[in-house]
Amino acid sequence: MPVERCRECAGRRLAFATARAAVGYDAAARRLVHAWKERGLRRLASEAAQLVAKRLPPPEVEILTFVPADRGRRLERGHNPAERLALELAELWELPCVPLLERTRGGRQRGSSAAERRTVHGAFRPKAPAPRTVAVIDDVYTTGATAAAAASALRAAGARRVVVVAFARALRRG
Repeated sequence: MPVERCRECAGRRLAFATARAAVGYDAAARRLVHAWKERGLRRLASEAAQLVAKRLPPPEVEILTFVPADRGRRLERGHNPAERLALELAELWELPCVPLLERTRGGRQRGSSAAERRTVHGAFRPKAPAPRTVAVIDDVYTTGATAAAAASALRAAGARRVVVVAFARALRRG
């Protein structure tokens, strides 16, 4: 079945079937994500997951996984926001959550252009064989580069269908 593409994804070859987010990455979402990621308010992962579960149906997959954090960012923050979101969603959706990916190199993306973000290709490798259907969980979907790189690694590990679920989706202007 063909993927319905947004304008930004049109013409790009993507390793994932769909990408959905609960909210647009507007000022309110930006404040919540900043408090959750940068100020250490980890309980906000639960609130974000509840909003995702309220707005999006559970994906039709066997397992959830998450985008692994850059090692330096994980040490700075003391946690991986995408992992915390995935664990909360796994509980709400009654699905297993397994760390299927690891980073092969750093990938700090905040403040990067869309072209610079696409250099994340190949930044992940599988830790284990992937089941046929997997959902990759991330906190913010900006250009889809991170999601595509994660999905490519999962497909190389055996997944046949990868979907992406994020708390927020960057809003494009014009």
